[in-house]
Amino acid sequence: MTEPGQPNRFFARGGAWVMVQAVLMSLVIALAVRFRGAWQGVPSAVMGGACLLAGCYFGIAGAWVLGRNLTPYPQPRAGAALVEHGVYSLVRHPLYTSVMLMSLGWALLWQSAASLGAALVLIPFFHTKARREERWLRREFPAYQAYESRVPRFIPGIRDLAAMVRRPGSRTDSKASRHP
Repeated sequence: MTEPGQPNRFFARGGAWVMVQAVLMSLVIALAVRFRGAWQGVPSAVMGGACLLAGCYFGIAGAWVLGRNLTPYPQPRAGAALVEHGVYSLVRHPLYTSVMLMSLGWALLWQSAASLGAALVLIPFFHTKARREERWLRREFPAYQAYESRVPRFIPGIRDLAAMVRRPGSRTDSKASRHP
């Protein structure tokens, strides 16, 4: 068995995900400072500020509610509890939502196309990382599957919208069939 702190343990808990995330977040910051001002406008700054504020909310609320369960790794801590209350009743991954929103906000505030591109790369990255994490969570917590069926991954309310678009017989489909 590998001792805590040894490289194999780091990677076994998802350390590679943490390293890639750190690189992407650093790129968002550095590219904004280096390649700023690609466009001009108050709407970009307002949207950027709104994204930063929303990201702060999700990050602080998520870390607060997790408490001792908080870990930088996607694999849950030994002895951790499944958290379903607070901001976790709105989204399953508020800390990832926080990083995505804050990265988009940062790029928009600096008006940097390069930083915006790096921020957008975080979306598929976190989608993939969350899927891996959720496999560990389902294995660790039998109640996770029911939780995951109730609560969207990143954006509050998006599950309902997506379900309406995809599901035959939803309200959207029945309205469309009545009004050709």
